[in-house]
Amino acid sequence: MTGESVPADKTTAAVEKDAPLGDRTGMLFSSSMVASGSGTGVVVATGAQAEIGRINAMISGVETLETPLTRQIASFSTWLSAIVFIASLVLIAVGRLLHGTDLVDLLLAAVGFAVAAIPEGLPALITITLALGVQTMARQKAITRKLPAVQTLGSVTTICSDKTGTLTKNEMTVVKGVVGDLEFDVSGAGYEPRGSVTAGGQDLDLDLSHPGIRPLVEAVGTVNDADLTENGDGWTIVGEPTEGALRTFAAKLDLDHQAARRHATLPFSSDYKFMAAALDLPDREDTYVLVKGAPDVLLARSTTQIEADGQRSELQLETWQQRIEDLSNQGLRALAAARRTASDQDTGEITPDSLGHELQFLGLVGIVDPPREEAMAAVRSCRDAGIVVKMITGDHAGTATAIVRQMCIDDGAGAVTGVELEAADDATLQHLALTHNVFARTSPEHKLRLVRALQDHGDVVAMTGDGVNDAPALRRADVGVAMGIKGTEVTKESAEVVLGDDNFATIETAVEEGRRIYDNLRKAIVFILPTNGAQSLVILLAALLGWMLPLTPLQILWVNMAVAVTLAFAFAFAFDTRPLGADALLIATAMGAAVFVIVEVTKALTNAVVSRRKRATASP
Repeated sequence: MTGESVPADKTTAAVEKDAPLGDRTGMLFSSSMVASGSGTGVVVATGAQAEIGRINAMISGVETLETPLTRQIASFSTWLSAIVFIASLVLIAVGRLLHGTDLVDLLLAAVGFAVAAIPEGLPALITITLALGVQTMARQKAITRKLPAVQTLGSVTTICSDKTGTLTKNEMTVVKGVVGDLEFDVSGAGYEPRGSVTAGGQDLDLDLSHPGIRPLVEAVGTVNDADLTENGDGWTIVGEPTEGALRTFAAKLDLDHQAARRHATLPFSSDYKFMAAALDLPDREDTYVLVKGAPDVLLARSTTQIEADGQRSELQLETWQQRIEDLSNQGLRALAAARRTASDQDTGEITPDSLGHELQFLGLVGIVDPPREEAMAAVRSCRDAGIVVKMITGDHAGTATAIVRQMCIDDGAGAVTGVELEAADDATLQHLALTHNVFARTSPEHKLRLVRALQDHGDVVAMTGDGVNDAPALRRADVGVAMGIKGTEVTKESAEVVLGDDNFATIETAVEEGRRIYDNLRKAIVFILPTNGAQSLVILLAALLGWMLPLTPLQILWVNMAVAVTLAFAFAFAFDTRPLGADALLIATAMGAAVFVIVEVTKALTNAVVSRRKRATASP
């Protein structure tokens, strides 16, 4: 319902009446899956009344907008048709009243003028140009489902992006750790077991031989049911994302978890919020009960702590509570580890009660779904191009704020939560949408309202998403962009563009391609219109002056099609996005050549007609 990949803990505790959808811990939602545990519930809504039903109703009720290209073409066609119609009436009136020209000839002249003024080859030119753009974008892993969306991408002024899997890797990663008074950083992203541990930006040989780090790594790396696997696409995990991050962290320090012999295991449960195991560890004389879980729970069960030098000391509860808060403020999910020496009973069975409250606290690790490096570069490119990037996520505000700070999306305005959006009227919502770039703990309805508010302000909005909760906003946006790998079928059906690699950098590339296509269309139109204008002017002047028509409508139609699919078609293959002024010489030369051809053809045809009539008059 919120689009986040981390399982949500469910309890029977009451929540606030206005709690956002992601914080309704006492509710189980239709279409979601139970990751672990069991329970009994009371059905309170079914069908259209359920949350998934409300999303379906929103998708059905969303009104899709015309693309900027279709709106511009419709507007251009309207005023061009009006001008041609008025000029044709003037042509007929002047020819009939001033020159007494036969009505049939005047109608033929009006038809010739209309054929000359209207660019018949323009629809074919637009279609071919967009089709070439579709092929280019497909090679760059952006698959376009609707042709006009290619150009619409080039007109985008605001990109509303989901966080998980688009701006971030959707691969949980340990990035920080704390043991005693030692705080260290862990390099490397994703599940690839390559990286190092440093403190203060300096490599202090913080590896598995370190007396303070080793117990922490042993606990999080062995009390773990996830497995790392490598395939052609890189490293993946089998198991929970959080456990995969911990297993990867241990693998970076070369911990051989398979060398540990496990005697008994207490599986994780949301009731007691930890997992424990009794293990024999390599190079350890004693059998230990190692525990990993929620920091507050393990702190409550601990009496001592391990220092950075491996010595035991009294637990400093307030200090650890402050460190947990510091990690949370950085948008990190904190997990803790603890241990005690195992007894004979522990090797047979471990229970929450038998674990006791005399553990040795080993330290903390901070886990985050890190931003993609290529996405960070793409966000900077978008900002340089005048495109505003906004992040709309179902995750918590702290996590969202930490990510946008790294990606330079937040301009200091801070995050707006779903509760604030729920209480805002349309005017307030539009103000929030324009002045803030981060929206957290949002529901599907919030995303839809934000997109509408930006569109009402005149922005051309691209919306990205991968879950069913994103589908209403994707359908409403000017360009809906769905994730091709992890996106749902509902999301793909609601979008105009599907990304083959689920990467925000691909969106930036697609926008650049859309701008190139739009620039090429402008150049082609600027070339075609003067060409048609020269033809129509010849017909109009001939009719107004009472001369014989120099060109027939069929001849004009041939010239128009030949010019459109030959000279103008070359603009479809331009591979730069230079401004129109940079191509002024090229366009002026092409227009001059086209006008020259038209004039010369007109003169030749006129001379031929005059000569034929003279011969006809001179013959007996």
